[in-house]
Amino acid sequence: MFSIEAIMSTNLITVSPSATLAEARSLMHEHRIHHIPVMDEDRIVGLVTLTNVLAATDSFLRDDRSRIHADEIGIKDTMVTDVATVDINASLRHAALFLEKHKIGCLPVLDGDKLVGIITDTDFVAVAINLLEQIEETEPVTEDYEDVDVA
Repeated sequence: MFSIEAIMSTNLITVSPSATLAEARSLMHEHRIHHIPVMDEDRIVGLVTLTNVLAATDSFLRDDRSRIHADEIGIKDTMVTDVATVDINASLRHAALFLEKHKIGCLPVLDGDKLVGIITDTDFVAVAINLLEQIEETEPVTEDYEDVDVA
C-alpha cells in the first residue's frame, strides 16, 4: 500500500528566516509550489505558504502610508512558526486525516529531527486518482465528462 515516504516530495525548496517575501514568491512561481519550509541551519523553524505571501502583500498594499515592497518584507514576519509535522513512519491515513481536520495544505515530513520531505494535499489527490484508476481497471466504466462543468 501507499506510504508517506512513497508519495512525499523530496526535492525540497527551502528558505532561511532572513529571506524576503519577494524571494519566497519567486521560488513558488519558479517551482510551481505553494509551501516552503523555513530552515535555520538543519532545523525547521517555520513555513511560508502562498496564502501567507498573498495576505502579507495585500495587507501592505492596503496601507497607503506604507511604501514597503515585497523585497523589504522578511519571511520571519510572515511565516507560520507553529508548524505541524509528520514522522516519516506515520501512516498515510493519519497524515490525511490530520490535513483534513486542521484544514492545512501540507505537512513537512521528519525522520527524527531531520526534514526529509513534504506531503501536500495535491499528493493525496494523486493517490485518489491512482486508486480510482485501479478500481476502474477491475470495474470498467465509460468516461463521461458531460457531467463536469468548467467555469
